[in-house]
Amino acid sequence: MELLGGEQRPAAMGLLRDACENWGFFEVLNHGISTELMDKVEKLTKDHYKRVREQRFLEFASKALLKDDGCDDGMKKKAEELDWESTFFVRHLPESNIAEIPDLDDEYRGVMKRFAGELAALAERLLDLLCENLGLEKGYLTRAFRGPSGAPTFGTKVSSYPPCPRPDLVNGLRAHTDAGGIILLFQDAQVGGLQLLKDGEWVDVPPMRHSIVVNLGDQLEVITNGRYKSVMHRVLAQPDGNRMSIASFYNPGGDAVIFPAPELVKAEEAAVAYPKFVFDDYMALYVRHKFEAKEPRFQAFKAMETESSNRIAIA
Repeated sequence: MELLGGEQRPAAMGLLRDACENWGFFEVLNHGISTELMDKVEKLTKDHYKRVREQRFLEFASKALLKDDGCDDGMKKKAEELDWESTFFVRHLPESNIAEIPDLDDEYRGVMKRFAGELAALAERLLDLLCENLGLEKGYLTRAFRGPSGAPTFGTKVSSYPPCPRPDLVNGLRAHTDAGGIILLFQDAQVGGLQLLKDGEWVDVPPMRHSIVVNLGDQLEVITNGRYKSVMHRVLAQPDGNRMSIASFYNPGGDAVIFPAPELVKAEEAAVAYPKFVFDDYMALYVRHKFEAKEPRFQAFKAMETESSNRIAIA
């Protein structure tokens, strides 16, 4: 990202445009978050898993998978519907709940709070870069995310993906698109497993020390009217190593009304533009259908929008 401040800015912006239009994923370096802070976050996160969560996960794991290969189809299906991960969630905005998360010591809380602040600033910087590439007014996306309440929804999912004795039987995390806006991931630099779907093929997202992996959620697909698309991704369970994943979701506020930016909807395309909806309503549908294709979710809201328009016309 340091290239954005010099004469190589046009080329860097071109890379960003290609990543958003054709991949939905990219990794950023020199993003302004200190390596010292990232190293501290990584150490405390791994220590917390070892101290607090590892034994709980081992108890879950012992029940989740069969010890032998002779399981019937019913048990295999059940295993395939599990995610081989240990997680906890922290909400930062509109109000933080980090003080309420059990088993976090004061040092870890303080470091996570500082890291979240840095990530929120990076998310807003990236959103403005997307605006520039899209030809939108600076700040358009951050304002769209804030909605009437004046604040986005911002939270972090802290995950560990311990070694799995049967990676053929269970996923680390099943394939899905992310429901929200822009997602910033600090992933393990040693243990891989994250993959994205590109042209029908699964592609590895390689670990890169001190990088932040960024991917676009369903809301940016709607706001950009399909110019940028959310992408299916998954995490493969690994037989060795414990993968750390800290995914922070900078999403619209619950009351934000999401719709395609008018500047990105051509007159002849207006009839087939993405739907308009309240973000909380979208999330209520998403949680029931997370591991399914996104298109039916969009179609459901488009159908409701059409029905509402017809009722108004009849009245």
